[in-house]
Amino acid sequence: MDTGFVTREQERLLGELFSFLRIPSVSTLPANAGDCRRAADWLMDEFTRLKCAKVTLLEGKGHPIVWAESPRVPGKPTVLVYGHYDVQPPDPLDEWISPPFEPTIRGPNLYARGAVDDKGQVFTLLKAYESVLDADGRPPLNVNFIIEGEEECGGDVIVDRLNLEPERTHADAVLVADMGYYAPGIPAVYTALRGMCYAEIHLRTLERDLHSGTYGGVAPNALEALCRLLMDLKGVDGRIHIRGLYDQVVPPTEAELEAWRGLPFNVHEYMKEEVTSTALTGLKEYSILERTWALPTFEIHGIMGGFTGEGAKTVIPSKAAAKVSLRLVPGLTRDGVQAALEKTVQALAPTWAKAEVRPLHGADPVEVDVDAPAFAVLDRAFEEVVGRRTVSVRAGGSIPIVPKLGMTGAPVLLTGVGLPDDGLHSPNEKIAVQQIWDGIRVFGRFFELMAEEKPTKR
Repeated sequence: MDTGFVTREQERLLGELFSFLRIPSVSTLPANAGDCRRAADWLMDEFTRLKCAKVTLLEGKGHPIVWAESPRVPGKPTVLVYGHYDVQPPDPLDEWISPPFEPTIRGPNLYARGAVDDKGQVFTLLKAYESVLDADGRPPLNVNFIIEGEEECGGDVIVDRLNLEPERTHADAVLVADMGYYAPGIPAVYTALRGMCYAEIHLRTLERDLHSGTYGGVAPNALEALCRLLMDLKGVDGRIHIRGLYDQVVPPTEAELEAWRGLPFNVHEYMKEEVTSTALTGLKEYSILERTWALPTFEIHGIMGGFTGEGAKTVIPSKAAAKVSLRLVPGLTRDGVQAALEKTVQALAPTWAKAEVRPLHGADPVEVDVDAPAFAVLDRAFEEVVGRRTVSVRAGGSIPIVPKLGMTGAPVLLTGVGLPDDGLHSPNEKIAVQQIWDGIRVFGRFFELMAEEKPTKR
């Protein structure tokens, strides 16, 4: 690896990263479809500039995938690198200190939507690859890149492609830098991800909205009925009231629990710096790490219905809907939980209301065996660059495509250089600039060390 690459190229690298972050590639909004295409084109141009042997746009019914292959290096291992170029919507805009798609450095941090999830981390992988190229543009091993544009909206383009062409996942290791450090100075590798069941609950109580003066007190209010139903789905103690949900959960092993108890954790700092609240909720009989890593959750993301414009309009809403999700842990499946949610909603809905659950997207939970040799290589890379090996932890979040990435047997390394307070999906999302530089060096060193491993025979 060119040890002076980051120091020498910092100004250029920041300029390139800024240009990538300026593209508002919000995958869930149809109005931004052209921007998602521009982000894919940006990556295509970058891979072409880096003299990749193949650079292809894989199309489907949604935002395209960028596929690139390095020049082939016979007899060397292959690493498949995954990432995504799409980002979450920036709302609420009025809470951003600087515009979400105008990257801004304040103090040690770079602020922008996608700074850490996942454009900034994809960028560290691209530049790590660039840093290990020789004078002829050849890497020390074979590297394939698959960068999708629908991770944030649950699209099926990448799933359909890998189902059709599973050979794209043939590799000696899959590197996914869409996670982060456990804490500042403590890099992590992830042994499990929670899955997801995302849906909308729709409730109708009337054929049309009614005048609240004429019919108030007798006509059933859809918003009120929906709120009561949602409260019935989860109690104030945090327990989810979906029959059989907890019975299926596979608990963490005693070894895992013991390891988690040994991790540094300050509850007050966690509340203030990450949760930004004065209290924590959930099942009090479990630790905070168990609640976020090893138990299912039920969250309400938005409620629609009635009148929400300026001024007053006195109506009794005839219909209402809520966007909800359950995060799933080992033992649960998306299909099973979806069916249980639908059954529970029908049971809880008033007899005079029409209830419907509309599935949006989801994925099963993931467990990762971290005993493969590639994990030791990643540990060594982190130790050489930042002075510390990784700790093994779980994650509360989800990356739906991970099972497909490892479906032909390659170990999937879930890691990253984000920090816990980076504000993923929130206003003022950030990444520490030093983490970008460290990420380039760590992943560059990983490529070099992996090149010394024996490739898997297939």
